[in-house]
Amino acid sequence: MQRLIALIILLIPGMIAAIGIKLMRDMLFGILQAPFPFLWLQFLAGLFMFFIGLGFIGGFILHRDRKQNKVQPRFKNRRP
Repeated sequence: MQRLIALIILLIPGMIAAIGIKLMRDMLFGILQAPFPFLWLQFLAGLFMFFIGLGFIGGFILHRDRKQNKVQPRFKNRRP
C-alpha cells in the first residue's frame, strides 16, 4: 500500500512536468492555449511547471537515497 501511495505522489508532479513540456512545445509551434493571452506567458508557465515537477521528483529521489545511504559524500546531510 505504501508503494502505491508513493507512486501516486510521484505521478502528480510527473504529469505537471509533462504539461509544462507540452505548453513549451506548443509555444514553439505557435499554438496558443486557452488560459494564456500571450505565447511568451505560455512558455514561462510551462517552464515553471516543468521545473516544479522535476524539482519535486529530484528532491524525492535524493531524500530516499539519503535515507538509504546511497549518495556521494558531498550530497550527505551535514550535521552541525
